[in-house]
Amino acid sequence: MARTKLGLSVSKKEDFSKWYTEVITKSEMIEYYEDVSGCYILRPWSFSIWEQIQGWFDGKIKAIGVSPCYFPMFVSQKALETEKDHVEGFSAEVAWVTRSGASELDKPIAIRPTSETIMYPAFAKWIRSHRDLPLQMNQWTNVVRWEFKNPTPFLRTREFLWQEGHSAFADVVEADCEVLHILDLYSRVYEEVLSVPVIKGRKSEKEKFAGGDYTTTCEAYIDGSGRAIQAATSHSLGQNFSKMFQITYLKDGNSQEEKTKKYVFQNSWGLTTRSIGVAVMVHGDNIGLVLPPKVSPLHVVVVPIYNADTEPSIVVDIKNACRSIFTDIEKSGMRCYLDDRTDKKPGWKYNHWEQKGVPLRVEVGPKDIAKRMCRVVRRDNREKLQIKYDQLLAELSLLLDCIQADMLYKARKGRDQNVAIAWEWKEFIEALDRGCLILAPWCCTTKSEEWVKAETKALSTSRKDETQLDEVNAEGESKSLTGAAKTLCIPFNQPPLPNGTVCFTGNGAAAVCWCLWGRSY
Repeated sequence: MARTKLGLSVSKKEDFSKWYTEVITKSEMIEYYEDVSGCYILRPWSFSIWEQIQGWFDGKIKAIGVSPCYFPMFVSQKALETEKDHVEGFSAEVAWVTRSGASELDKPIAIRPTSETIMYPAFAKWIRSHRDLPLQMNQWTNVVRWEFKNPTPFLRTREFLWQEGHSAFADVVEADCEVLHILDLYSRVYEEVLSVPVIKGRKSEKEKFAGGDYTTTCEAYIDGSGRAIQAATSHSLGQNFSKMFQITYLKDGNSQEEKTKKYVFQNSWGLTTRSIGVAVMVHGDNIGLVLPPKVSPLHVVVVPIYNADTEPSIVVDIKNACRSIFTDIEKSGMRCYLDDRTDKKPGWKYNHWEQKGVPLRVEVGPKDIAKRMCRVVRRDNREKLQIKYDQLLAELSLLLDCIQADMLYKARKGRDQNVAIAWEWKEFIEALDRGCLILAPWCCTTKSEEWVKAETKALSTSRKDETQLDEVNAEGESKSLTGAAKTLCIPFNQPPLPNGTVCFTGNGAAAVCWCLWGRSY
């Protein structure tokens, strides 16, 4: 490939963090917002990807009765602090408005880190009887969490976009079913839409959502950095918030028990623009973005091939053929762009659209005109195909499906090669140093969980001090595999656990489940 200013200066393996920064900026996904650290501009290329994700998921949740809504972004200190455990989970990240113009506010107002305490006072007004249930609502909105540690576009930002669903049920079984159904939809967003494999499971007590009963999660793996990342979560809140906000209902019937007010069971669930960053990290290569067709702003780019020496009549034929191909592709429903700019050479266009990750490129040159064929190039594996005009639409449609499936297969294969089983502590540390996800038998206690985190953090710190070779990137993160390990989830898909198995930590306690561990963003 000819080198241009579009090219990346580092490989994915050489410096993953710098590679990621270059990919998202040179592909025109992100612009850095210089006024406020940790905030970023989503350019049309990335926002279009978010719209594709949004459209898919929004349709699925509306089909199960979830209604769209919008609540204010401000919350009073009193309301935010109604649920003690909840606010403690966000206290360090809450941004406060304390002034209006030159005047100090009587009471500070928080900008939502999440909307439980904003929405649930309204739920208490709306829900009176069993006829008002279930109540299922969702809003697509922004959230502010004033992170100060290593902001990273899409992954960790002070303001981000998300959907947050909130629901209330009379029956705990019905509520639990929704938790898992939403989690399944999240896994489908990643696997069917973004071609990113995920592992579904339940968070430990230490890692669950503050104020909730339990948290379910989808966990993804970033091969280039050897780290896991929480992809999406669906929380059971039980009756914790309904008791705080007095969200009650009357059952239908005449008995005394049925006349007694009952607290509802609640859930909350969210998916963010982090999903875009995960897809970039999983699929991107040393050229730039590689986008799954279902979210790519464009499916196909058509590029006419000619130069100053090409006969004028042939140039006209090439242009006409490209316009015809473009029109046919667009009419078929595929997202297409005709790059007929005359100030850019074909080679520059190839590099430009490969950098932006467009799944397919159609080229038409003088030789193609004579044969009534065109060259089609796949972005994911760079395979080149010669296809006849009259077969083009069918072949392009088939290729898009193949690319979507092949990208998931490749990502899953790469992920599975980096999942290790560790029966004891030594195996755990060895796998951690290789950048693996680690499946280990665990006693499921918070004490052992905190011990693992402390031990791996100390080991990581001592190794850095000993070698003094640990470089740091622009975001302040280590370029080598360092940091503490943590529980990612207790996978729903549990391998057999032989009787008598002890916890991998060596504490002598009986193992009660397999748990997935690793370094995480």
